[in-house]
Amino acid sequence: MGLNSFGILYRFSSWGESHGKAIGVVLDGVPAGIHLSLEMIQNLLHRRRPGLSVYTSSRKESDEFELLSGLVDGITTGAPLSFLVKNEDVKSNAYQEFLGVYRPGHADYAWDKKYGIWDPHGGGRASARETVARVIAGAVAMQILPPSVVISARVVQVGEYQDPDEIQEAILKAKQRGDSLGGLVEVVATGVPTGLGEPVYEKLDARIAYAMMSIPAAKCVEIGSGRNCVSMQGSQHNDEMDDNGFLSNHAGGILGGVSTGQPLVVRVSFKPTASIFLPQKTVDNRGNPVCLKLKGRHDPCVAYRAPVIVESMLAVVLADFFLIARTRRL
Repeated sequence: MGLNSFGILYRFSSWGESHGKAIGVVLDGVPAGIHLSLEMIQNLLHRRRPGLSVYTSSRKESDEFELLSGLVDGITTGAPLSFLVKNEDVKSNAYQEFLGVYRPGHADYAWDKKYGIWDPHGGGRASARETVARVIAGAVAMQILPPSVVISARVVQVGEYQDPDEIQEAILKAKQRGDSLGGLVEVVATGVPTGLGEPVYEKLDARIAYAMMSIPAAKCVEIGSGRNCVSMQGSQHNDEMDDNGFLSNHAGGILGGVSTGQPLVVRVSFKPTASIFLPQKTVDNRGNPVCLKLKGRHDPCVAYRAPVIVESMLAVVLADFFLIARTRRL
């Protein structure tokens, strides 16, 4: 299983599985001389942690990291930064009774056909547990970017609900039914320098879409007006300008694959959690019919914990293009 890395100049490589001993990440391309805030990294990991509320998985992980290399007296040396986060609350016995059974909505079938083997314990490498590595990479990326860049994401919709109280109520009801819900996360980045992005095949919006779609359970990415653009006319969608700048931001801060200095606006749709506690029809790896009812600990709505992951992946993309931009002019 190759291609476990993301990025060009600022690049991270992750390893580890949901029920393995640990999750790890190596960050390459971090400039020397950065006073790295380890507290900031831990704070972002804390936001991603499961078990913090009734709206998430009951799995308990401290997600405290160990930094193995690349830092001297709190300052980056330019060498790779290596991080380790141990898995502390693994309960693989919940998966024993359906070993060899393809779980609907999971990677099991596709990965078995590709590799001839798959790890069913918590989803293995396909699990969102891997996003621990993304959050670490994002936290460091935020410290590479200029202080003017501010990235913030939030859940804007779950199921048919947009009100925060109704969202939480809907998640609880789905959890009580043994079912799950999808959700929509919006991330906005302000203070982004003009000129980030590399036409034509490394456009900023193309790389953002790639980054977001690599997040487990992501099914759709919109930038700016997104899907609404199909019902608009050019006279409505074009962002007109005056001597003070743009009069609107339907483009979402990107034109021609390059940042305009306007706020970047990105929305990511997440499917309902594949692991549900209702009976489902499936087959095992020999083709025998099975009525499957899962056990274990699962998020009733994966989108609920996704904002910090979305923020992190956007930060990685922006930091990468920020470093690339510094090589384009002397």
